[in-house]
Amino acid sequence: MGANSALEHVLKEILQVVQPLHEDQEKRYRVIDELRRVIESVESLRGATVEPFGSFVSSLFTRWGDLDISIDLPNGSYISSAGKKRRKKLLGDVQIALRQRGGWRKLQLIPNARVPILKFESSRQSISCDMSIDNIQGQMKSKLLFWVSAIDGRFHNMVLLVKEWAKAHGINNPKAGTFNSYSLCLLVIFHFQTCVPAILPPLKDIYPGNLVDDLQGVRTNAEIRIKEICAANIRRFRQDRFRRVNRSSLSELFTSFLEKIEDPFEQPENSARAVNMSKLTLISEAFQTTYRRLISANQNKGSLVAALVRPEVSQSIIPRPRVWNPTHNGGHHQSHPTRPQVHRSLHSISQAQHQFQNLRLGSRSNIITLQNHNQGQQMRRPRFDGYIG
Repeated sequence: MGANSALEHVLKEILQVVQPLHEDQEKRYRVIDELRRVIESVESLRGATVEPFGSFVSSLFTRWGDLDISIDLPNGSYISSAGKKRRKKLLGDVQIALRQRGGWRKLQLIPNARVPILKFESSRQSISCDMSIDNIQGQMKSKLLFWVSAIDGRFHNMVLLVKEWAKAHGINNPKAGTFNSYSLCLLVIFHFQTCVPAILPPLKDIYPGNLVDDLQGVRTNAEIRIKEICAANIRRFRQDRFRRVNRSSLSELFTSFLEKIEDPFEQPENSARAVNMSKLTLISEAFQTTYRRLISANQNKGSLVAALVRPEVSQSIIPRPRVWNPTHNGGHHQSHPTRPQVHRSLHSISQAQHQFQNLRLGSRSNIITLQNHNQGQQMRRPRFDGYIG
């Protein structure tokens, strides 16, 4: 088996393990429903809505991904945002309500962050949550990433693989001074934009305006206008008959990603502001050592898996060896895997995208920029319109 085909096979096995199952989505829906009941009990948040965003909404979450929640205040039909002091106060009210109600643990209010956050975990579902107030910026970024995913399915798979690889090398932890998951998504976008031929267009070709300026006035009208512009531009890009199509395999894209991103910090947009400069050596070594492993002539499945995922994930890909135990099963060899194998379809992205129809769209965020290349209603299920292009 050739080096690329071996890596391709391993990457697909990794995806089978890290992609969320239906039950993983349902757990997050239950957490959202539970939080809605909590928020309804908080007097200072009467009329507020609970809106998921982040990787859950962009469909770029792994089985173990956190859940990002925005408490949207009742501001009528117009776009507005609470001041930082009021956000801190409201998150403090939520913290008290969660503690009194029970079923939540590890409550930690971080009031002095750029965006004040309440961190906690659901005791019943064991899902970590980050809650903020009126986080329209985060909601818009999530929807933009969802739309970018609709252009080419390889983007979704690459993001999940890069997230797991980064966790395995200890560089996907902003609290420890390394990348947050959003920054990793941006690196994958940049990689796909600079492939030859390009897989993704410059983001200014998807939305040429400034969302901070354009999300003004009546929220519904602004949302519809932005969505229609993005839909038309994505459709134009995908239907361009003269566009050269990049047919690189996932293994080729993953290897070239590691080779290309030598110094991701020479960017005017500091989306990785949480990265500590002392961690640059660790980050650089992770890219270099993994790249050398993937192009090595001496690679095998075990060495590839060890270079790409955490030990707890590798155990679902490579079962523990059989052990000789003469006291059981007539002296035959027995296998003792630490966790059951995960067997699932690789088509879950298309299924997941149908879960996000009609989720309300809105933000005051500027659109994502990378180097000089780029410039509702409460529901039982958060939903999108699927592919908009």
